[in-house]
Amino acid sequence: MSIGLRRILAVAAVVSLGLGAASCGSAKQASSGGGSSGSAAAGAGASGTVAVGAVRIGLLLPETKTTRYEQFDRPLIEQRIKQLAPEAQIDYYNANQDATLQQTQVDTALTKGDKVLILDAVDAKSIQSSVQKAHDAGVKVLAYDRLAQGPVDAYVSFDNHKVGELQGQALVAAVGGKAGAGEIFMINGSPTDPNAADFKAGAHSAIDGKLKIGKEYDTPQWDPNTANQEAAAAITAIGAANVVGAYSANDGMAAGVATALKAAGLSVPLTGQDAQIDGIQRIVAGTQTMTIYKPFKPEADAAARMAVALAAGQALDSTLAPTTVTNGSGNKVPANLITPVVVDKNNIKTTVVQDGLYTVAQICTPDFADACKSAGLQ
Repeated sequence: MSIGLRRILAVAAVVSLGLGAASCGSAKQASSGGGSSGSAAAGAGASGTVAVGAVRIGLLLPETKTTRYEQFDRPLIEQRIKQLAPEAQIDYYNANQDATLQQTQVDTALTKGDKVLILDAVDAKSIQSSVQKAHDAGVKVLAYDRLAQGPVDAYVSFDNHKVGELQGQALVAAVGGKAGAGEIFMINGSPTDPNAADFKAGAHSAIDGKLKIGKEYDTPQWDPNTANQEAAAAITAIGAANVVGAYSANDGMAAGVATALKAAGLSVPLTGQDAQIDGIQRIVAGTQTMTIYKPFKPEADAAARMAVALAAGQALDSTLAPTTVTNGSGNKVPANLITPVVVDKNNIKTTVVQDGLYTVAQICTPDFADACKSAGLQ
C-alpha cells in the first residue's frame, strides 16, 4: 500500500508532517474526551507543544463497523493532540453511519465552542451544509480520511486512487492465467463515500482490459451483510464454475464475500482493505489474497498536527500540506496524502506485526494456529 514502521515514518516525515522529533459508545450521544495539552508560544515550542490554551477540538468519526476508527484512529489522534497542545480539550463523536446524526453532532460541537473540527464524513455531500455552517462561524474544518464537500480548510488521507489500483493489480496477478477462463465480480464501497469512488476508479484502471467483470455492485454503508448478498447474487449470475476472482473494496465486506464464496464451494482470489485482524487471518488461512494497510499512525499524527496548527491560527505550509485537492463542491483544499501498503501472506510480519498493529498471538488464535505455522508466523 513492504515497508516497516521506520520506512513508513520516514516517508511520512517527507510527504506529511516531518514526524522527526515525535514520531461507540452510543451513537446517539457525544462523549467529551478529557482535556489535554498545551504550552509555549505561537507555534511549536522547544518541547514540540503549541500554545493554544484550552481550545476545544471536535473529533467526529463516521462509524464503528470498520474496527479501525475506535481501535486506532481515535486513540492515536487524541493522544497526539494532547502531546502537542496539553491544555486543549477534545470532544469526541461517532455517527454510527448516520449522516443526519453527524449533522446534529456538528451542531453540538459548534454550540460547545469547538474551534476546529476533525471530520470524517458519513456522507461527503450531505455534510456540506454543516461544513458551511462551521465556516460561517469561523470554525476550521479538517476533513479526515474522506474529503467532505464545502469550504473545507484542510484534508489528510491516503492516495485513494492508488489504494484501488494496488487492489486491482493484486487481483490481476492472483488470477493470473485463469483470466480468460471466467469472470470476476466487484463489490465496491458506499456510493455516498468519495473514497469509494476513488477506490473503484483505481481498481478499474488496473483491472479493465485484463479481467472480465461479470457483475459489479456499489454497497450502501459498506455493509458486510449486503456484500454477502451481492456476492451470492453475482456467483449465481456468473455461474460458480465461471468465477475466477472477487474484488472487495474493504475487509469488512470481504468477510461477507468470503462467506458467499465458501457457500458456493469456491476458492478464488479475493481483495480487501484496512488490514482488519479478521482480514489478516483470512489471508493467513488462504481465503483472502491481500489487504491494504493504511498506516494509521502517520495519518493520525498528520491530522493532529494540522488541527493544532489551525487552532493556533497558523497557516498550513508545504510541510503540513504538501499538495492540494479539489472536493466535490469545487473547493481547493490543502492536503496531505499518505502512501498505502499492500499486505499479503509474505509480508504480514514486516508490516502489521512489525509496526505493532497486531501481535502474532492476536493473529494466530487456535483456529489459525496451523495456518500461521505454514505462513511462517509461528
